Amino acid sequence: MEQIAYVNGSFVPLSEAKVSILDRGFLFADGIYEVAAVLDGKLIDNASHLARLERSVGEIELALPETTARIQEIQKELIARNKLENGMVYLEVTRGADTGRDFAFPKGVKPTLIMFTSTKDIINAPSAKTGIKVITVPDLRWARRDIKSVALLAQVLAKQAAAVAGAGEAWMIEDGKVTEGGSSSCFILTQDDVIVTRQNGSEILPGCTRKAVVALAEERQLRVEERAFTIEEALAAKEAFVTSASVFVQAVVSIDGKQVADGKPGRMTQRLREIYVDFAKATAV
Repeated sequence: MEQIAYVNGSFVPLSEAKVSILDRGFLFADGIYEVAAVLDGKLIDNASHLARLERSVGEIELALPETTARIQEIQKELIARNKLENGMVYLEVTRGADTGRDFAFPKGVKPTLIMFTSTKDIINAPSAKTGIKVITVPDLRWARRDIKSVALLAQVLAKQAAAVAGAGEAWMIEDGKVTEGGSSSCFILTQDDVIVTRQNGSEILPGCTRKAVVALAEERQLRVEERAFTIEEALAAKEAFVTSASVFVQAVVSIDGKQVADGKPGRMTQRLREIYVDFAKATAV
């Protein structure tokens, strides 16, 4: 059965899902996106993703063509139509298609809203047991990384460099400090058991999974420190890991070919992954 997508009010076969070549998402990367995980046919932490969507579109003065309540209804309908058990729902909203290619915001143009699903077994991914290697790359992105923009060329180049190196992720470096991964938030566990992750700001995307993991850790009286850290600190740490909607909590076992601790997923990372999965299942909608 062919996958079903959603395009501007209609559910259509994926092969028929199309937008105009004049769409500003295509011409200018003038748009915002979100990716929510699905477990057992239900959306994970979706309220957080929709809240971030509203914040991102607000930052670029882009009106959503549907309410977030309606967007969630569409997400659920897509899950049902595609019989999706485990995977992701991708959504993107752009400023729409105008008659030309003017840089300034067009008037009277309806935003474009598209969604589609993909299958992924996040819980049983082999890398959850083995951990992943990461490499470091310069952070080439713009100054408003807190906006979940579809302008992802710098991340594409970072992820390609990781793929060529046989790594699972790239950590981006600016002024000697780790900002974030190509598609993830970065964490370390220090030798005195402090969980460290960079503080939110315009330098990083406020990760939804990151937010949940920090809150879950603090609820259990685990020590969390939100600050920037260096690669040297990461290599001297007990553990390192990343978080995202597509991996949940994922151990990092080497950085630039240098082993982190014993080169295996650590106890804290495994514990936080279990805690997050329990949270995800308990709050799924």
